[in-house]
Amino acid sequence: MSKILQHLPELEGDEQVEVARLLNKMTDEQAEHFARIYRSRRREPVHILILAAVGFIGAAGLQRLYMEEFALGLVYLFTGGLCLIGTIYDVIKYEDLALRYNRNVAVEVAGTVRQVYSDETDADEAQD
Repeated sequence: MSKILQHLPELEGDEQVEVARLLNKMTDEQAEHFARIYRSRRREPVHILILAAVGFIGAAGLQRLYMEEFALGLVYLFTGGLCLIGTIYDVIKYEDLALRYNRNVAVEVAGTVRQVYSDETDADEAQD
C-alpha cells in the first residue's frame, strides 16, 4: 500500500485498491513510470458527471466520448441520450463508469510498463 501512497496519493476507494494491486508487482522505477502515464490517461468522476449533466441541455453523449466509447457516444448524441434514459443512468452511475474506465486504463498501462521493462532487460542481457 505504500507504493500507491507514494506514487498516486490522489486516488481513493476502489480505484486505489485496484491500482495498488498492480503496483505491488512493480519495482519503484516501474511504479513511477506507471504513475506518470496513468495520471495523464485516467478520468475524474466529476468530469464524467458534468459532461453527463450537459446531456440534459442538448449535447448528450459527451461523457461517453470522453471515456473513449465512441460508438455509444454517437448513439447518445443522435438519440438525445436514448431519450434521456441513458443520460439519467450515466448521471446516477458516473462513479462506476469512471472506475470501470480507469481500471481498464490501469491494466493497459501496467501491461505496457511491464513490456517496456522486460524489453529493456532482454536488450541488456543480449549486450552482455
